Amino acid sequence: MADTKREIERKFEFPEPDGAGGTGKAGKSGKKASKAARHALPDLAGTAGIAAVRDEGTVDLDAVYYDTRDQRLAADGLTLRRRTGGGDAGWHLKLPVSPGVRDEVSAPLGDSVPPALAALVRSRVRGAALEPQVRLRSSRKVSHLLDADGAVLAELSTDTVRAEREEAAAAWTEVEVELADGVDPALLDAVEKRFGKAGLRVSDAPSKVARALDETGAPPPARPEPAPDDDSAGAYVLSYLREQLDAVIAQDPAVRRNLPDSVHQLRVATRRTRSAFKTYREVLDRDVTDPLGDELRWLAAELGVDRDQEVLLERLQTRLGELPRTLLLGPVRGRLRVWNNARRSGSRRRALAALDSKRYLTLLDSLDALLADPPLLEGAARPAEDVLPQAVIHDHGRLAKRIGAALDLEPGHERDLALHEARKAAKRSRYAAEAAVPALGKPAKRLAKAVKKVQTLLGDHQDSVVAREALLGLGVQAAAAGESAFTWGVLHAREEALADRRERELPDVWEKASDPARRAPLAG
Repeated sequence: MADTKREIERKFEFPEPDGAGGTGKAGKSGKKASKAARHALPDLAGTAGIAAVRDEGTVDLDAVYYDTRDQRLAADGLTLRRRTGGGDAGWHLKLPVSPGVRDEVSAPLGDSVPPALAALVRSRVRGAALEPQVRLRSSRKVSHLLDADGAVLAELSTDTVRAEREEAAAAWTEVEVELADGVDPALLDAVEKRFGKAGLRVSDAPSKVARALDETGAPPPARPEPAPDDDSAGAYVLSYLREQLDAVIAQDPAVRRNLPDSVHQLRVATRRTRSAFKTYREVLDRDVTDPLGDELRWLAAELGVDRDQEVLLERLQTRLGELPRTLLLGPVRGRLRVWNNARRSGSRRRALAALDSKRYLTLLDSLDALLADPPLLEGAARPAEDVLPQAVIHDHGRLAKRIGAALDLEPGHERDLALHEARKAAKRSRYAAEAAVPALGKPAKRLAKAVKKVQTLLGDHQDSVVAREALLGLGVQAAAAGESAFTWGVLHAREEALADRRERELPDVWEKASDPARRAPLAG
């Protein structure tokens, strides 16, 4: 069983000494005293809301850090360790959230990497083995920073560290301040200011293991630069695709942890990648990208079962909340809960099974291979400012045809299907414009914003279509159980009215998005 906690912390370093000490007993004694003075901390009492500093003693920690031989975890800022000593002995996986903020996922102590933690690094590790890379032994002096009521604001640790990697070794002392839950991060700024006056500075290393690897001669490999290598269309498209693959890899552990919006974000990255393959067919060979697009569609579909049900439940709960109590007849909330549990019982398992499959890892490897050796066409060498506008305008024209065809139909099932196709075209048009923003700037950004409004309207319409189908089923289930189906009928009628409003709003929204003036700057 893995537990998670959020760490908000800041690491500090002591200033380097100006010179070496003397020799002999007197020299050693003087050096020891000098070192102790150099590593003395200023009193933090009176800093911000800190009323007192309470000594909690010293603990000895022994941690072995695991990674692949090519340091895939370290390259992405993740750390995986097995640590003994202290009050939290066990396995710890730290996932970066933002600078100074990490989620620590822990599992009980054992001899091998716990499966729950191995799963969280699978998108990065793939089939490579996790092996010991470096050992850190630390003597940690712990103090608690207290407020006026004696509540703990933060933990202050002074770590004397020795790192060992094969025949290499390094040693240093660092200070770490980790906030207690719910404490304002501004406290760290105040501590940093106080430490700065005493000569301490914020550490350059993002983690102990990163410093250990660097100082023992094995620095983590540098991440590829996100910016395009040059001004060619190929460079911009490949930069965009690399960004999407990074998003898939980063969202994988979030999906496994069932974090809010994680499935949605992973699906968006797969859709953006598929869209780019189709939009920039003058840049990348479709014979190579089409099979990858099919695999991305499979992944999005497997993840979508759970996500679509989640979105539908939120919509129905919102609609129920909008009704006055007088229109809530029968156990409607209980009925909705039972219905949702039945539909979602296997959907999350299905999503996780997809992420655990060999097919998924093969897809990730194939996308890596495409970026390493891209199947570029002649158009890839042309300037991005010449190639990308044509692709964006083409996809916008494709959207125009879909919307025109839908609006020519009478309201009903066929129009609903046509509007759904228009919604997918709007998504592709928006993604094409957003992908071109780094190269084309504001004209592409403005077009993307306008098309997004069309996509949002069409998305709300399609969600209403799906909701009406679900409401009809809920009404049938309620009636079969001897319950009133009235409330479900009311909601169905409201969704029908909403869809009608969206259809009537579409021509005006589309007229603004299709204004030739929006595309003129792209056409040159």
